Amino acid sequence: MHPSELGTVDAAAIRGGVGTAQTHDSAHLHVTGCASYIDDLPELRGTLHAALGLSQRAHARVVALDLAPVRSAPGVVAVYTAADVPGLNDFGPVIHDDPIFASDEVQFHGQALFVVVAHDMRAARMAARLARVEYEDLPALLTTDEALAAGSTVLPDATLRRGDADAAIGAAPHRLAGSVRLGGQDHFYLETHIAYAIPREDRTLHVHSSSQHPGEVQLQVAHALGVDAKDVVIECRRMGGGFGGKESQPGQIAAIAAIAAWHTGHPVKLRLDRDDDMALTGKRHDFRIDWEAGFDDDGLILGVRFMHGCRAGYSADLTGAIADRAMFHADNAYYLGDVTIESHRCKTHTVSNTAFRGFGGPQGMFGIEEVIDAIARHLGRDPLEVRKLNYYGTDARNTTHYGQTITDNVIHTLTARLEAECDYPARRAALRAWNGASPVIKKGIALTPVKFGISFTATHLNQAGALLHVYTDGTVLLNHGGTEMGQGLFTKVAQVVAEELQIDLDRIRVTASDTSRVPNASATAASSGADLNGKAAQDAARKIKARLAGFAAARFGVREDEVVFRANRVHAGTASLSFAELAHAAWMARVSLSATGFYRTPKISYDRATLSGRPFYYYAYGVACSEVAIDTLTGESRVLRVDILHDAGRSLNPAIDLGQVEGGFIQGMGWLTMEALRWDASGRLLTHAPSTYKIPAVSDLPPVFNVRLWEDGHNSEDAIFRSKAVGEPPFMLALSVWHAIKDAVAAAADYRVTPRLDAPATAEEILRAVDAARQAAGV
Repeated sequence: MHPSELGTVDAAAIRGGVGTAQTHDSAHLHVTGCASYIDDLPELRGTLHAALGLSQRAHARVVALDLAPVRSAPGVVAVYTAADVPGLNDFGPVIHDDPIFASDEVQFHGQALFVVVAHDMRAARMAARLARVEYEDLPALLTTDEALAAGSTVLPDATLRRGDADAAIGAAPHRLAGSVRLGGQDHFYLETHIAYAIPREDRTLHVHSSSQHPGEVQLQVAHALGVDAKDVVIECRRMGGGFGGKESQPGQIAAIAAIAAWHTGHPVKLRLDRDDDMALTGKRHDFRIDWEAGFDDDGLILGVRFMHGCRAGYSADLTGAIADRAMFHADNAYYLGDVTIESHRCKTHTVSNTAFRGFGGPQGMFGIEEVIDAIARHLGRDPLEVRKLNYYGTDARNTTHYGQTITDNVIHTLTARLEAECDYPARRAALRAWNGASPVIKKGIALTPVKFGISFTATHLNQAGALLHVYTDGTVLLNHGGTEMGQGLFTKVAQVVAEELQIDLDRIRVTASDTSRVPNASATAASSGADLNGKAAQDAARKIKARLAGFAAARFGVREDEVVFRANRVHAGTASLSFAELAHAAWMARVSLSATGFYRTPKISYDRATLSGRPFYYYAYGVACSEVAIDTLTGESRVLRVDILHDAGRSLNPAIDLGQVEGGFIQGMGWLTMEALRWDASGRLLTHAPSTYKIPAVSDLPPVFNVRLWEDGHNSEDAIFRSKAVGEPPFMLALSVWHAIKDAVAAAADYRVTPRLDAPATAEEILRAVDAARQAAGV
């Protein structure tokens, strides 16, 4: 039971239990510069530094690779290529189509060809530029449109359908069709990819990797070296950001550092600079979405068809699962009775795109929100009214297009609450009146929902392990398979253990994620970190608690159910002692004070062949209302006000959860308004540094930013203390910003036409959309 459900506040409660707002466990280290990231670790004697040589062609045969100038450069110790990989030259997470080093053929501009190992980082990076490479250019597909036209894919196409969409659209009183494009997004984590590989005795290796998935990196390194998993340990205390970009991609960086360490016998560090990181590593998948919809006079959707053109890049990476999730979330919060979704996983000669916060969900939701907005504007109705009309029901119209029954639908309640609290109807009316008197600056407003499924769609990944030690002084050491990337996972899982053992949070230390302590851990992804690892840690804590209760019952002559753990003490009948005293006494009596915990998510099942089943344990919900202004002369936009109401269930830590909602929303806003990725005609990434790639700054935060967790939130499923995942769902709340901008563009044409606006809505795109809308409207 969540402590907030007890109804009373215990004056003698522990400090830092579940449901209390606690600072991040490393906050004091972050703000003082004392938090150790991999590049901060003291370097062992003999440490060498590595740098990569990257392809300068998008698609070409490598006719000759002359590395003599590289080898002879000052400070260089060795140079390695594909020929020097001891084992498998591949780091693909699902399919073996991702070479660690390209050899005969390069498939994107920036692909790794070789690694230079030198005595210092500057020497390695300088030498890497000296290679002489002769290419024979091959035809390159650089865009989704080109790949669709050529039928170029990394995986087979997929179709998800329910009912007969074509018939429903054909019989509908109204029909619309359109096409919209949404760009990718660079993760722009503060810490670029890095690995530090240290040889150990008997040809074993210890690798510090900035990774969301150490268990996968362990296997990728082992395969590259041709050794067993038992011979490689991967450790990660913290990452300087991940956002999905360090789920499958770190394997290449760790494998290259490991290969160099294997050959030289020295520790090797490989840290990418920002330019190389952005050129070499994958982004959010950009999509082209074509759609056609049929609807009635009120705007109720009767049938809808989508075509998802998803740019995978040159290899599969995680595209299959990402594109599947985009199809699953093509409904967002709306019931689609007759629907067809065609998904094309397009192969292009660009960097292989990868996981990013939302994992395809944002792209799927983007499409249906575009449809809803177009229907509303066609009928002259408020888009919010059309949204509410099409929402899933609670007792009927409550089965998704992939066959999962929704049993926890709270979107109606959340929408009604936020609509009233932010005064949406009155503000919308006032805004339209204001626009009528303002010839240059136009304002827009939108209120949009989020329904996001929580679980890995690959069912086998929904498991976690933990290791818990209680020492004789009553302090606790916790290790679990989750990774810390700034999101506060370590803090929240420690709070779970504190609550179970009824000890203060500062009595618990969480140690670095380590494959030698908790094996076979799933990635910290899919918003499942606290759900999975919290439950595993809870299981371990309960095992030790049960042993201690049994010991106390025998010692004090009471039943086990009469032993009560509360506020750092243990009560057994009339006896009372501190938790530390009981731990020491149990040790003296030879009671084990160490336990492993395990958890597997129940109830879920999913048939990949039919794209049906119950892939998600539950859903997270939220609503956001955004108000913006645009300058119709320059295309500049500004977010003026944002109101968010988000369902985090019974929050484990409201402070951290609020931070996740705020940060996720701003990152989503960046994706939809300013983070434009650009390639030139040769396939070279032009936006490869902060000078050319713009992410939101402090000045971009809305001056009015009201964010609140829903106080009545409660997970209907038995998630950890009835909380809900909060990592990814808030990202999609930023769709309200994009639709508010679209509303402002419509105002520039006196609301006479439905604007066509692609994402991101940069100043250039807004200006183009305003001019096009005005021309179409004749104003």
